Amino acid sequence: MLEVRDRLNFEDYLDSLLNSVESDDLEFKSAAGGFPGSFWDTYSAFANSEGGVIVLGVIERKGKFYIDNLSDEQIEKYTKDFWNNVNNRATVSCNLLKTEDVVVEDYNGHKLMLFFIPRASREQRPVYRTSQPYNGTFKRNHEGDYKCTEREVQRMFSDANVSNPADSRILRNYSLNDLDMESVAQYRQLFKLAKPDHPWSVLSDFEFLKKIGAYRTDRGTKEEGFTVAGVLMFGKEDAITDNECCPDFFPDYQEKLSDNPEIRWTNRICPDGTWEANLFQFYLRVLPRLSAVLPKPFILEGNTRRDETPAHVAVREALVNFCIHTDYSENATMVVRLYSNKIVFTNPGTLLVSKMQYYGESASVCRNKTLQKMFMLIGSAEKAGSGVDKILAGWRFANWRAPMLRTLSQPDLVELTMMMESMMDEGTKDRLVRIFGTEVFSLGHERLLTLNAACTDGYITNENLRVVLNQHKAEVADLLKDMCKHKLLVQEGYGRGTKYRLPMTVKVASSGSKVASSGSKVASS
Repeated sequence: MLEVRDRLNFEDYLDSLLNSVESDDLEFKSAAGGFPGSFWDTYSAFANSEGGVIVLGVIERKGKFYIDNLSDEQIEKYTKDFWNNVNNRATVSCNLLKTEDVVVEDYNGHKLMLFFIPRASREQRPVYRTSQPYNGTFKRNHEGDYKCTEREVQRMFSDANVSNPADSRILRNYSLNDLDMESVAQYRQLFKLAKPDHPWSVLSDFEFLKKIGAYRTDRGTKEEGFTVAGVLMFGKEDAITDNECCPDFFPDYQEKLSDNPEIRWTNRICPDGTWEANLFQFYLRVLPRLSAVLPKPFILEGNTRRDETPAHVAVREALVNFCIHTDYSENATMVVRLYSNKIVFTNPGTLLVSKMQYYGESASVCRNKTLQKMFMLIGSAEKAGSGVDKILAGWRFANWRAPMLRTLSQPDLVELTMMMESMMDEGTKDRLVRIFGTEVFSLGHERLLTLNAACTDGYITNENLRVVLNQHKAEVADLLKDMCKHKLLVQEGYGRGTKYRLPMTVKVASSGSKVASSGSKVASS
């Protein structure tokens, strides 16, 4: 989310707002008749999504914006009303704002109030209005604010409970008979290969399962039994899909390597009765399929050829992340899709951190910590938060376009797309030369990568470019601003919805400003 302190000229900033459309991180509200009650719906929605800006004192009618002409007295009253209510648990569950997040500015003689709502942390969610979380929790999508279902709210509460991850829940009436012991044996073989001298290797199966978290005893209640993680990883299919465990569990791998539209997929791995469909068996079957399509250049380590490249490590990390970050309570399917030019991982659930934190060097936040431990013990997962770093580094090693992450709602899904295409192909080079001339190749590495991304995808955003260039948002913002200044890019929109296109591909706006006027830039209501 773009912050007000990132803007040097506030009037330009307001111009960009008023010439934008409402999006998933921008909302205009009229305050002529009082502080709008719907403010708190949007506050909740932004907090439970990716954050956003609420502009108070503007109303939209038929695509044009009208200023409310708020008086100093109204501004003072609304400011007081806001701070009184945001700190009142009967109004909203959590105050996320600091003094500098509420800004009053003059725009062509008219006062506007701007509220910069941050994304709530995992522990703060759900943020809800009134004292009723199941009737007052909202999220944001492309259509605006929507009220969350009871299951969505329950999942937020579950994610917020850091001390009791969902996969550590003890299942009632489960025994060793519910596990596929062949899966346990295969896992133990990999464990021994990864840790040849580990003392757990000599334990019985049951004692070993206790050590890795597949079976545990609750110290407080003395309850004991197999955990959700243990059954997901090693269970028989009917034990996993029992209502007590994960009834919606359906791991799906779809291979689509043919251009023939009549061929739905060239290979598929999903629960079909021919194998014991637990998470570990899915991992063992899918990883070789994904690794097989990756190139294996001749690389020597000493005098030994190394077959596993950083790209192979990236795919393994992505598959493990897919398994350990899925919300197994969500009524949606976890799917891995392999195409000739990309791999797409789609897992149910929400991001537990912001996208900026996901791509940055932040501490690892995992939804299923026991599953993470199980993969880590066989050398297939990173606990120190470097898993995403390895995914990005592996794709840079292969000189492929940076992996891109997006989130979807209703149902909540996280989708990671890993393109297996070079950073710049001949078609892109030809197009850039047609637009800018051959001097385009003397612009420098960063600008060339930016133009390549904008050409390939149709546009580029600050968020995506941070991944491509591996830079901080402020550095990327300066680069984009400079490229727009030199007419290498054209800006379109505002906020997280801002897109930067090549000059010949920018959408031409209709004549006339979106901000209604009569001799001036804005109209007063």
